[in-house]
Amino acid sequence: MWRLLDSVSFPVLIFIAAFMLLAPFSPMPHVVEKLIMLKDGSLTRAVDIFDLCFHLAPTILLVIKFFRSRRRK
Repeated sequence: MWRLLDSVSFPVLIFIAAFMLLAPFSPMPHVVEKLIMLKDGSLTRAVDIFDLCFHLAPTILLVIKFFRSRRRK
């Protein structure tokens, strides 16, 4: 799994993470909407939790890749 993550370049992963964080572009990105729901305590449906994880997954992979590349140097 680590080899697959290492084979993806930073610019590609940054583009995918930014796109997923901002999608859909109107009226409000899903991540913002779901984080507001989480703050309010109304993030209870499984589909909403999955949607939040789905939209945050590329960003989490980007953070993991960043720290893995820093550790190697």
